[in-house]
Amino acid sequence: MQQIHTPSESDSAEVEKKRDWVRNHFEPAALHEYESLEGKLRLLDTILSNDWIEATETLKLQCLGITFGDALAQELGMTWVVVEDEYGRDPALTFADSKVLAFPLTSISKRVERGEVVNVYELFSAARETLIEARRAEG
Repeated sequence: MQQIHTPSESDSAEVEKKRDWVRNHFEPAALHEYESLEGKLRLLDTILSNDWIEATETLKLQCLGITFGDALAQELGMTWVVVEDEYGRDPALTFADSKVLAFPLTSISKRVERGEVVNVYELFSAARETLIEARRAEG
């Protein structure tokens, strides 16, 4: 059975460490670019297109997933929550007053680990549309 929680301090700190790992790929003078949706997506695309992370580096790939989630949250007005079940605790995104959940942590890693070439812009567009449709279907 899934339980949805507000992130604890340690949950938030863990997500922030992953976010920082990605942000640290910006030159200090360009760090402000992370604040924009385009900046997040462009950085993810740059990291993936240049093969800066190996398919075996799951933790680093999950860092990309947090940034991908930040982009979705920014675009769709979603918030971070923690979902707990028999397998553990994972960060997820949800809309306010909604049962729709998205799990961006592994959205990039599982594809890269399968050997797929990830087009961040296409993945973002597809995830965005899926989430909008799920929200609409919810009523």
